[in-house]
Amino acid sequence: MRVKFYLIVLLAGLASCSSEKKKPVSIQSWITTPDRTKQLTQQPDLVFGSEAGTGLTIEVDTSRTYQSIDGFGFALTGGSAMLLKTKLTDEARAALLEELFLTKENGIGISYLRITIGSSDLDELIFTYNDLPPGETDTDLSKFTLAYDTLYLIPVLKEILKLNPSLKIMGSPWSPPVWMKTNGFAKGGSLKKEYYNVYADYFVHYIDAMANHGIAIDAITIQNEPENPNNTPSLVMAAEEQNEFIKNHLGPAFREAGIKTKIVLFDHNADHPEYPITILNDSETKPFVDGSAFHLYLGEIDALSKVHEAHPDKNIYFTEQWTSGRGDFGGDLRWHVKNLIIGATRNWSRTVIEWNLAADENFNPHTPDGGCDSCQGALTLGNTITRNVSYYIIGHASRFVPTGSVRIESGMVNELPNVAFRTPKGQMVLIVVNDKDETVSFAIGYGGQKATATLAGGAVATYVWN
Repeated sequence: MRVKFYLIVLLAGLASCSSEKKKPVSIQSWITTPDRTKQLTQQPDLVFGSEAGTGLTIEVDTSRTYQSIDGFGFALTGGSAMLLKTKLTDEARAALLEELFLTKENGIGISYLRITIGSSDLDELIFTYNDLPPGETDTDLSKFTLAYDTLYLIPVLKEILKLNPSLKIMGSPWSPPVWMKTNGFAKGGSLKKEYYNVYADYFVHYIDAMANHGIAIDAITIQNEPENPNNTPSLVMAAEEQNEFIKNHLGPAFREAGIKTKIVLFDHNADHPEYPITILNDSETKPFVDGSAFHLYLGEIDALSKVHEAHPDKNIYFTEQWTSGRGDFGGDLRWHVKNLIIGATRNWSRTVIEWNLAADENFNPHTPDGGCDSCQGALTLGNTITRNVSYYIIGHASRFVPTGSVRIESGMVNELPNVAFRTPKGQMVLIVVNDKDETVSFAIGYGGQKATATLAGGAVATYVWN
């Protein structure tokens, strides 16, 4: 009888538990609107329940997973670093870097930086790490030096790494030393074949020299925009040249030196996916290569998936897109979030990096004769600090999707491009842009429940729940 009594009590308890309604789960949300009345502004929580109903539903499904995320961030150009060092007091810079690289309070938690190997077109002057008088060469690289970078870039990086030691850094060159080039100039030209080995050693020197400063380079690209001869500085490098350089020179040099830094191909527009595919098709080159990098000044973002499908064992990175100081906040917000934060990650990218972190009110510094004179930084550093559109584009992802997050399935709705992630701590993150001009109401579906959300035309939202 006693056993029967206990069984009755147990069954009654189970029946009571099953009859209780599942507790609703709250969803935190942050919104940016085209009119800037909301800028990564937290909104009242949404609530999951079984009552929500709407014709548009974004279903989030954790059972289907895709690529891991390395991070979201910006290019820290030499010019950006110079402004951070010269325009701000030590106290102001420390506070700003905490905002940029941590997530406490209103921090946006940047987790990935792209830096330049030598100068880019957004530096105050043109330099490499082995500049020589005309007619001289230095094949043993005895005059290699990071001297200029020790003025601004390296000190700023050290401050950043104290805040976020796990930050990932990618290095990209705009040009080798001019004595290695066919035209002898910073702008255009190609790498002379007799210097392929020397240039491979130049990369080894660079990675070792940065390591001596306590800065680990996670990945390098071979050449920024190898099909563009119009930047100052720049270099043209055809796919067959990049293939030969990696296969016979850079890859073996890294292997011999024990360097684990990833080698990433291409670093140019999505209109030519055949460039990285051709190189990866070479079975001798492929083992040296981690993946391919893209910009989107030309082509369509689904080209990234074409490269992934051709070589699914290799990674995809999105490494550059600029916003113009003469652009429109709302238009840029919508386009960049739709095509990059959402589009690039839905097409297998592990990163989204905007160009660049900081400029002054006149879009300086930049090099003459081919330097970008209208590139707007995420920050304008002048008498005050202004946060521009790319700050919010990246912030909608970087603040909520840390390194190690995994993209998960979310249903695509035409009016509502979106992407979803699961973070290492088990949170779900859904980023949505309303690609219409009018307000849209929709539901977020998860685990058999729904929550109703409303998003103004052209607005971006990040939704987070456990």
